Amino acid sequence: MSSPGSPPVEGDGDGDGAVPGPVRPSGLLDVLRVASVVLDPEGRIVLWSPQAEELFGYAAEEALGRYAARIMVHERYLDLVVKLFSDVMRTGRSWAGAFPIRRKDGSTRLVEFRNMRLTDDQGAVYALGLAVDQATVRRMEQDVALSTRIVAQSPIGLAVLDTDLRYVSVNPALERLNGVPVEEHLGRTVHEVLPQLDAVAFEATARQVLETGKPVVDQFLIGRTPSDPDEDHAWSVSLFRLENALGSVLGVALSVVDVTEQHRAGLEAERARRRLAVVADASARIGTTLDLERTARELAGVAVPELADVAAVDLLDAVVLGRRSTLGPAEPAVIRALAVEGTGAGSEDALRAADRPGEVARYAPDRFVTECVRTALPVLVPQVEEEDLTRVARSPRAAELLGRAGVHSYLAVPLIAHGEVLGALDLKRAGNPLPFDEDDLLLARELASRAAVQIDNARWYQSARAAALTLQRSLLPSHPPVTGGLEVASRYQPAGATSEVGGDWFDVIPLDGGRTALVVGDVMGSGIPAAATMGRLRTATHTLASLGLDPAVLLVHLDRITGDLEDAIATCVYVVHDPRERQCLIANAGHLPPVRVRAGGSPELLDLPTGVPLGVGGVEFSTTVVGLEPGDLLVLYTDGLVETRHHPLDERLDRLLTLLRGRPGHSLEELCDLLLRTLHEPDNFDDVALLIARATLPGGPASPGRSAASDGATV
Repeated sequence: MSSPGSPPVEGDGDGDGAVPGPVRPSGLLDVLRVASVVLDPEGRIVLWSPQAEELFGYAAEEALGRYAARIMVHERYLDLVVKLFSDVMRTGRSWAGAFPIRRKDGSTRLVEFRNMRLTDDQGAVYALGLAVDQATVRRMEQDVALSTRIVAQSPIGLAVLDTDLRYVSVNPALERLNGVPVEEHLGRTVHEVLPQLDAVAFEATARQVLETGKPVVDQFLIGRTPSDPDEDHAWSVSLFRLENALGSVLGVALSVVDVTEQHRAGLEAERARRRLAVVADASARIGTTLDLERTARELAGVAVPELADVAAVDLLDAVVLGRRSTLGPAEPAVIRALAVEGTGAGSEDALRAADRPGEVARYAPDRFVTECVRTALPVLVPQVEEEDLTRVARSPRAAELLGRAGVHSYLAVPLIAHGEVLGALDLKRAGNPLPFDEDDLLLARELASRAAVQIDNARWYQSARAAALTLQRSLLPSHPPVTGGLEVASRYQPAGATSEVGGDWFDVIPLDGGRTALVVGDVMGSGIPAAATMGRLRTATHTLASLGLDPAVLLVHLDRITGDLEDAIATCVYVVHDPRERQCLIANAGHLPPVRVRAGGSPELLDLPTGVPLGVGGVEFSTTVVGLEPGDLLVLYTDGLVETRHHPLDERLDRLLTLLRGRPGHSLEELCDLLLRTLHEPDNFDDVALLIARATLPGGPASPGRSAASDGATV
């Protein structure tokens, strides 16, 4: 076995003569680290190589003379190995196999063996064992197989040219690319094999690589080959110089890739990437709220300009109104436009041809959009002819505008959710010169599918919200601007368009003796259940108020009623104003404190016992006496007026007092509008009930004065 430092030796090639020049020894045996062991007929070790020391862990002086089975074999396989040794010595047949061995340090290693019988010149018999770590053997086998398979199975054309630039090796991929058998390549130049290819520049580059050793990557060749003689192809060729172990130049290795297909694949990949980006954009942008019109605008905004120059989102009017719609073959489609977007050249005329958002239009049975919603199938017109425009547009005037805009391709896909056709996504191209194709259809259907679910959610939500809002408004009172000794103004402000209706309410209840009850409350929860609970509490409050109960006693009864309602909790402040006594009796059930503004004075939050919300039970309520002179204001409100996600409540209450400062003489209607406009933020997801009362002289205008009532007394 030679080592890396061994000197080069002369040797024979295949027996035909001496190899010209020195040959470096192969390092293969050094990599394998083949261990050699010789045993006498009794199985004792008589020769032990350094590689055996390394493999088994025993030094030569520890191994020589000992039975091999004792130090080389795992005890589990001792009987098997002894039998195999006997067979080799008896029959002379070699044996090969792999089994675990036990090293000196106690570890186990899988070793591959080659065992054979030896005979010396005296006729004595010995056994030779060659052993190699099996992991090393497998690794080398894999490396050799990999390099061979890479060349043979590579989809890239690979070849080797000698120093005269003649083929000496060609892989199957290059054979297929060129359309010439391997044997017709060997010994010939590129020009001889591919005469239709301009090889002059290639050969000049190859000679430069031979001379300098500097690789050339991605040199393009254009021409035709026997594999496709009727069409030009483009290839990317990379060249590398080959050298032997001594540095002698052997030739040039080259790789060839048909970049005609690669270029097409690149275009398709880029197209697919952009479509995935559009889908990802749609996932992020469509359905950010439960507002129907906004969701439609988001869909149209995603489609333009990536997919179309003009996009319209249209729903069947019956669907918007909460009804299912089925169209017969001769029925027109009643369409409500929700959104339209356009960009690029000609979009202005195309936008004028489209229905404006909010409009309801009838489309004849032969129109493409009618066909789309009737059949629940897409309509694709890659090349729009003049006669097609009349089927795209609703009217002759609209068709004229589309023709002027240069609309040349049309696509409509249905918006389908839960098996119901809601409407259509209508797409047109004018500035974009490419017609709609099947890929565009797939993308449009994906966008429509994602958006339809969001649109369906939005329309049902808005329908439910409208029902709840109608119910709540029907339950809220309509009161005269002046009642007893009070001038009163009120507002109810629903939450944002995408929020559910809450259970806020107010009430103004005339009582005996010219007194007036003022109520503001807030039922926890939202939607129709909250509105219904609010209606029941309002009715109960009216009934109890007619009995002339003390405010604290009234809240006790309301608390019991609320506790009997399923999962109902509410806050409430109840006020009884007596104009003769110029005072108010107030009881609070977990509600924010009212604000009193003295005529000519500063606003103040009334210091009242807060109490617990209605429905909690087990806690008594108390009534507080508060003076209210003619000209004074009392402001009752729900938490939606002052609470936000971004500011502390104390800061917002201070803001309320600031707005009320110096304004007791202003119109109550204007004051209501000011407070709502200033305090109720657009992103507030809670509704607001606001009630403002100004004390007046019974039968006359408000005038200043003082009462003998003790302010803040609790009874």
